[in-house]
Amino acid sequence: MYLAHSFMSDQKKHNSQQPLVLVVEDHDDSLLLMSYALESLGCRFICQADSSTTLVVAKEYQPDLIMLDILLPGLSGIDVMRQLKQDPLTYHIPVVAVTALATKEDQEQILMAGFDEYISKPYMIEDLEAIIQRLLYGKFEAYSAYELCQD
Repeated sequence: MYLAHSFMSDQKKHNSQQPLVLVVEDHDDSLLLMSYALESLGCRFICQADSSTTLVVAKEYQPDLIMLDILLPGLSGIDVMRQLKQDPLTYHIPVVAVTALATKEDQEQILMAGFDEYISKPYMIEDLEAIIQRLLYGKFEAYSAYELCQD
């Protein structure tokens, strides 16, 4: 039996004022890049490679935002989105589609499925930062990646 595994950022765990982001991504390199980006923005995060437990994790941790890959083995991101929007404990959580599907039709279909935002891979950290700041407005004191690199 395959056990889904997820991990939570160690740094920032203690600071409950920082927003919590659930990232669901099956490619290790993309997952690592996303975790670095979120940490640089001052977010706490939980990363998952398996979409089958996303609803359970979202219900338990109540993240402020979910970053969800669309092309996942097993349940697709769109299938997971349907589950999230049907559950009273998770329907209110904003969800960003993070995907390699980049055509205008793909984007329209994804947004019509209920996603709050869409970002295509590969993405620039500034674009990711803008989406996170827009969706989590007022939930944390944001620093741009550029400002953090200047310290």
